[in-house]
Amino acid sequence: MSPKPPSDTAIRVSELSQSAENGFALRPDKATLEQIAADLDLSALRKLSFDGRISPLGRSDWQLTGRLGATVVQPCVVTLAPVTTRIDTDVTRQFVTAFEDPEEPEAEMPEDDTVEPLGQWIDPAIVMREALALAVPDYPRAEGAEPVQIVYTEPGQAPMTDDDAKPFAGLAGLKAKLNKEDP
Repeated sequence: MSPKPPSDTAIRVSELSQSAENGFALRPDKATLEQIAADLDLSALRKLSFDGRISPLGRSDWQLTGRLGATVVQPCVVTLAPVTTRIDTDVTRQFVTAFEDPEEPEAEMPEDDTVEPLGQWIDPAIVMREALALAVPDYPRAEGAEPVQIVYTEPGQAPMTDDDAKPFAGLAGLKAKLNKEDP
C-alpha cells in the first residue's frame, strides 16, 4: 500500500469508517480555481464547492454522494459575450471492488455511469472536477442571442442554405396546395 496519498484530498479506503460519518467539504483556493478554469476552457470560475460523504455500500464497496455548486463564466457561442451560469447538481459515484472494465475495442457503455473501480484511495477532488466538467454548458448563449446562419461556398456557386438541405420540408406546402386545387 502506498503510504503517501496521491493528493491532499484523497482519502485512504482502509481508513474510512463503516459506522461513522465520512464527510468532506471542498472549497478550492484561488490558484486551484484558476487552474480548473484553464483546464475546462472557462473564462472564469468564480465559486466552487463540493460537500458530501462517503458511505459503505455492502461489505467492501463505497458510495460517494455530494452536492456540487459552482459559478462559471464562458463566452457566448454566438456573440462571445460573457455568460455566467450557476451550477447546482447532486453527484453520486459508486466505488466497487468487482468492477469489470470491458477489454474489447468496441464495447457498449454500461447503463450506470456512476460506477467506478475501487482502489486504495477515493479522491473527492477528482470527482468534483469530473462532475463540473460534465455540468458546464456545452454551448452557452447570452440572453437574446439569436443563432446566426453562416453560408460558405466556392466562388461562382450558389450557397446551400439550411432550407435547401431539407428537401421534404416543402412537401407539406405542396400537398396543401394540391389539396386546395382538387375539387
